[in-house]
Amino acid sequence: MTAPVEVRGGGLPGAVAAEWTKFWSVRATWWCLAAGTALMLCYGTLSAIAQRLGDEPQGAHTIALGGGFYLAQFAVIALAALFVTSEYAGGGIRSTLLWTPVRSRVVLAKAAVLAPVLFTYGVLLSCAGMALATAVMDGHGLPTSFEAGFTTASGMGGYFALLGLLCAGIGWALRSAAGTLVSVIVLLVPLPLIAASLGLPEAMPYFPGIAGVNAMVEAGQPNPITMTAAPYAPWVGLVICAAWAAAALLAGAAVLRRRDA
Repeated sequence: MTAPVEVRGGGLPGAVAAEWTKFWSVRATWWCLAAGTALMLCYGTLSAIAQRLGDEPQGAHTIALGGGFYLAQFAVIALAALFVTSEYAGGGIRSTLLWTPVRSRVVLAKAAVLAPVLFTYGVLLSCAGMALATAVMDGHGLPTSFEAGFTTASGMGGYFALLGLLCAGIGWALRSAAGTLVSVIVLLVPLPLIAASLGLPEAMPYFPGIAGVNAMVEAGQPNPITMTAAPYAPWVGLVICAAWAAAALLAGAAVLRRRDA
């Protein structure tokens, strides 16, 4: 009679380990991360060169913030959207749900992979953008204090992590890469502008994109996108982004539970 074999793994830790392996084993992950890095460095270099010629000085932290919002965040959106929707496109979602039949656990596992990776990516990317801009400006532009640099780096890390969760939640709900990309981009950029044009400018700071930028700016300083000071502290911007991300994940999890794969 053979002794019983102890089975290890499984549960949420096993699901996270499986999603971690899938995340790093596809080329789309590396392409998106590389594209975001290249966009940030190109933006930082060109903006820093412009500081030598223009008469509107900026700090390295403002340049890094612009690179993250105008360019690099779209690589993050693509990465998070593909992490979920590519399984539907290729049919891999059936195997995923076979291995992890508790569907809410799959949502949590993907979120547990995305959040720390994108937080670290945002912090490192902002630091690289600030360092490059400082070197290229070579004394031109405005100086960047430690507090401003720290706020930008931590804010970008938090914003990228929560933006990834927002995209994942919408991806679970729509099950389409194109639909997810369009929905998130419209939510981040056109909708706040439409709200302002309709006479609701006070609503702009509560959309996820504007709240994310406010999280990268010191309290009392103007948001370089809207050119107005945020009505709340940087950490409140992250709380607003977290609320949007939580709502999207809950909606996506509800759709995943109720619909066939």
